[in-house]
Amino acid sequence: MSHVVQIKTQVRDAGAVRAGCVRLGLDEPVERQVKLFSQTVSGLAVQLKDWRYPVVFNTATGESQFDNYEGRWGKQQRLDEFLQAYAVEKTKLEARRKGYAVTEQREHRYRE
Repeated sequence: MSHVVQIKTQVRDAGAVRAGCVRLGLDEPVERQVKLFSQTVSGLAVQLKDWRYPVVFNTATGESQFDNYEGRWGKQQRLDEFLQAYAVEKTKLEARRKGYAVTEQREHRYRE
C-alpha cells in the first residue's frame, strides 16, 4: 500500500532565511515590497538563482509568494533547494537555542 505525503513548509524565521541564503551563496534577503508579474507583495524577498522575480516570505504568516510562470521564469528545484537549506538552518538554530551542540555531515551519494 502506498502513501502520499505532503509537507507545507512555513518560513517564519528571518535569521534562518538569511542563513539559508548564505548556505546557497545567494544575496542577502531584503524586507521590501516586490512587484511580481501581476501583483505587488510585501515581505522578506529572496532572489533565487536564475529566477526572474524573487520569492517573498511573510514571516508573520509563514506563507511564500512567487511567480515562476510554471517553471519558465525559475525552476522549482531552486525553490526546493532553498526550502531545504532553510529547514537545515532553522533546525540548527533551534537546537543551539536549546543548548545542544550541532554538527553536520553531508551524505555522499554514489551513482552507478
